[in-house]
Amino acid sequence: MDVPVPRTPGGYQVALVCLGNICRSPMADVVLSARVADAGLDGAVAVVSAGTGDWHVGDGMDRRAAALLTAEGYDPTAHRAQQVAVAWFDTFDLVLAMDEANLADLYELDRAGEATSDGRVRLFRDFDPEGPGEVPDPYYGGDAGFRNVLAIVERTADALVAAIAEAIGD
Repeated sequence: MDVPVPRTPGGYQVALVCLGNICRSPMADVVLSARVADAGLDGAVAVVSAGTGDWHVGDGMDRRAAALLTAEGYDPTAHRAQQVAVAWFDTFDLVLAMDEANLADLYELDRAGEATSDGRVRLFRDFDPEGPGEVPDPYYGGDAGFRNVLAIVERTADALVAAIAEAIGD
């Protein structure tokens, strides 16, 4: 699937959004950032994550998510939860929600309707090679849920990096 054209030629900004910014979107942030660096695009592509809610602002990642990422060779230590800002709709090239409820919250936040009407606000799994859908929330489950989210995030991040590289001309 194609990504929207970059707002600034040669660069790309991606925001990843879930509910509290402690499980799914920070896992996606860490993995996508690592994949961007592996592709040699870390100077051109910026990745951030946020939650639609403010309950965890300033907190680190969920300990189970962080432990899994660490075990798989990623570094989750820099993450601090933040809340999505309305200004992001004007600055980010792509804002990706983890599930339909998050997407609905983003549509509600984008009262002008400009970002949500131009294809810049979508579901993260719109780029999943195994098909679209939601990234399930592992918060109330066990380790298997976090492993499932990581598998979804890794394969989707790979496809997303390829699409962004093509969009920015690398």
